Amino acid sequence: MMNSTGIYVHVPFCGKKCSYCDFYSVCYSGQQAELYVQAVMRNLRYYGDNSLTADTVYFGGGTPSLLSGEQISRIMAEIRENFALSDEAEVTLEANPVTLTPKRLEELLSAGVNRLSIGVQSMNDNELRYLGRLHSAERAERAVLDAAETGFRNISCDLMLALPGQTEDMLRYSIKRLCALPIQHISAYILKVEEGTPFDCDEVKNALPDEEEVSRLYLFAVSELDRLGFQQYEVSNFSVPGYESRHNCRYWKCEDYLGIGPSAHSCHKGVRFAADADLQAFIDAPHQNTTVTDQSPCDFTERAMLRLRLSDGLHLSDFPQQADMLRKKVPPLVAEGYITFDGESIALTPRGFLVSNSVISYLIF
Repeated sequence: MMNSTGIYVHVPFCGKKCSYCDFYSVCYSGQQAELYVQAVMRNLRYYGDNSLTADTVYFGGGTPSLLSGEQISRIMAEIRENFALSDEAEVTLEANPVTLTPKRLEELLSAGVNRLSIGVQSMNDNELRYLGRLHSAERAERAVLDAAETGFRNISCDLMLALPGQTEDMLRYSIKRLCALPIQHISAYILKVEEGTPFDCDEVKNALPDEEEVSRLYLFAVSELDRLGFQQYEVSNFSVPGYESRHNCRYWKCEDYLGIGPSAHSCHKGVRFAADADLQAFIDAPHQNTTVTDQSPCDFTERAMLRLRLSDGLHLSDFPQQADMLRKKVPPLVAEGYITFDGESIALTPRGFLVSNSVISYLIF
């Protein structure tokens, strides 16, 4: 849809940097946060195009819930002023449970946020301490219940898999407790050690479960979530029907999105570009400095790779020139249980998602 876009706003502030995270963020400062908000608004005016319908908005981070409801409201007003914001727009904000007081939740709802993505990670306090999270399982539960009571009807929670020492019973407990809450979506990520983070050390690497155990825990999570009504629609994402993340689906379907904020990425008006990961430069500049990363994005390879992340898979009718080549490669992957094929759609199975890089490389290269 060339006349629509999604808007991603990277909020680079955190109360405390998690030891496993490599996203760009800095320590929260009220003064810097206000200057940052003003810069976001300048950039929205710079990129503004009233012929474009913005049907998704996503505040990611960092910890976007550190911004006040009034600051989020001003950013949303600027989006409405400079783009045709859909009445049915999905407006997501990532949040740390400790920031979600009843007052803040009311402010966010009034500002136009209608979907929350809450960084729970685990409902086991020992696991939360290991990850360096600021909240307890009880505090996370309270945040979700308060959000639902405030009026949020689209709530997602993050869950981390394959932590050191994690067992099926521990994972079952977290999943069961999460799914008992009034939530509609779960993002379940396998813990990976990112280069340059505090977790990038032998002590952590040696404690991580081996490949076989990671596979077992992942497949268990997929099965357990499905049993409790959360259907897998992407490698790491599960929802009750109708509550898939519309914004993130833009990425996987190679649709247009505009990223604003230090380190934000865009695939906008036929070009991929990335903003510098520098908060002060973002604040000081009339508009964000960006580097073009791809002049001609969304070719066959990229579109196919992204579509195969989705449980819905890749439809041969979308790739007529490559259809015969793809059909020839299907049989051994079906035989190994890595994909399903109904004559039109190629879709990875949960087992296939575990080795998705190898499967996708075989299919499209």
